[in-house]
Amino acid sequence: MKLGVMAAMFAGLDFDAVLAYCAELNLDAIELPAGGYPGQPFFDPAEVLASAPRQADIKARLADHGLALSGLAVHGNPVHPDSARAGRDHDAFVTAVELAPKLGTDIVITFSGCPGGSSTDRTPNWVTCAWPPEYREILRYQWETVLVPYWAEQAKLCRGHGVRVAWEAHPGFCAYNPDTLIRLSQRATRAAGLRGRTPLGANLDPSHFFWQGIDPVLAARHLGEAGLLYYVHAKDTELDPAEGPLNGYLDTRDYLDTRHRAWTFRTCGYGHGAEFWKPFVSMLRRYGYDHVLSIEHEDPYMSPREGLEKAVAFLGDVVIGEPPGEATWI
Repeated sequence: MKLGVMAAMFAGLDFDAVLAYCAELNLDAIELPAGGYPGQPFFDPAEVLASAPRQADIKARLADHGLALSGLAVHGNPVHPDSARAGRDHDAFVTAVELAPKLGTDIVITFSGCPGGSSTDRTPNWVTCAWPPEYREILRYQWETVLVPYWAEQAKLCRGHGVRVAWEAHPGFCAYNPDTLIRLSQRATRAAGLRGRTPLGANLDPSHFFWQGIDPVLAARHLGEAGLLYYVHAKDTELDPAEGPLNGYLDTRDYLDTRHRAWTFRTCGYGHGAEFWKPFVSMLRRYGYDHVLSIEHEDPYMSPREGLEKAVAFLGDVVIGEPPGEATWI
């Protein structure tokens, strides 16, 4: 298992300076933004896709700093009811799928997306309960008419390029917990007529599970049983012990309103200690995940530099780096 970083936090900085800094921190890998919400801070993916010399240059620069490319991040909403917005995010996703193997990775990280509540909607509609009855109709439309057909086509695209999609389960999008991740993967894979291991899997980010009341260790076990542990983000969440029990955790207050919010994203170790992170990493190892813990900084109390460096130091004592040894006690 390796430590890496989701590099959207370095937007606006020189690419080579970012790589040198990551090497200085002894990171093993880097996740590069390639469109959607993370943007394109280091290169234009379409231009790189069209240029073998540009591809070779990026791979050489990564190798010079001892960094593997853990994945391309292209989080977006390719099923947005605004066709122009959906088209942009879809094009960015397709470009990332085609570019990923040329840069040395088979992972593209994104969201499942969220359609509107009907064919006439102009904005996404995230349903959070099964009643009143029209919410069931919304869910039926979203899954049957939009989500499953869309991802069935993308599954075939990904299979053709040898790429795996790692959906980040995120509230606001239709796949937001282990159940919806697994159902969408299974249904879209069947609709695509694919056999063998599905290209549609999970990016397990525990920070989005804590405030939903989900145990990320159990989530890792469930996703591992389904064979869908494709990627992992390392980010923490602090649950306010007074505000959460008072008002619950469905909190729409501004992310920077930390004095009043029921939960806040934190640097690893500042929301949950080793008592969580060690069993979490162990569960990942139990189900064969030996890729990257990609650190994502969204802690409003810390600068990106301090947040990342504290996360690296904390996770360095938690991550399991070597393969299991021989069981000499048996």
